[in-house]
Amino acid sequence: MLKCVTKFVRGEEGATMVEYGLMLALIAVVCILAVTYIGTQASAMFTGVGAKITAPT
Repeated sequence: MLKCVTKFVRGEEGATMVEYGLMLALIAVVCILAVTYIGTQASAMFTGVGAKITAPT
């Protein structure tokens, strides 16, 4: 019984899963921020192009 408890306390599988979870969350946040930034820039570009196309010269 003591052997099982010692193995459980020293086991690193749980810590590894937490680390992977934190890395996954960080990667997701970075991806969301990048897509939001790129979407904003693309929207501004298309709005500018559309304004130039429809504007009388």
